[in-house]
Amino acid sequence: MSTPLSPRTMALVKSTAPALQQHGVAITTLMYQRLFVDPDIKALFDMAAQKSGAQPQRLAAAILAFAQNVDRLDALTAALERISQRHIATHIRAEHYPAVAAALLPAIRDVLGDAATDEVLAAWGEAYWFLAEILIARERELYREVEPA
Repeated sequence: MSTPLSPRTMALVKSTAPALQQHGVAITTLMYQRLFVDPDIKALFDMAAQKSGAQPQRLAAAILAFAQNVDRLDALTAALERISQRHIATHIRAEHYPAVAAALLPAIRDVLGDAATDEVLAAWGEAYWFLAEILIARERELYREVEPA
């Protein structure tokens, strides 16, 4: 299980919710541009959902929901299960998470500018890995269920 987030980290992440509501799609669109420099990672994604904007919108909504509920993750249980199931279906693995972090955090800084202080980005980095560990653990269980021993 992940180490719980500190109250300060949760407060910082939660404080970004209004900016994420306004700029979330810009952040996720830029994140995907950075992520797709790697052709192996790009191959895992539905490019039609990228071009239509559906995937950046879905991810922006998920990030916003996390920011709004970082202090009550039980509200996200069903959403986290859907994300885990989708990751299994699209062959997302634990080794992909560092690339997402390396694309997401700079995208937050670029889009939010001065509002993305070092302290805010550090909080989001901690929160990202907290959430990633939850997803990775659940996805590990799901992969065990679907892959032959």
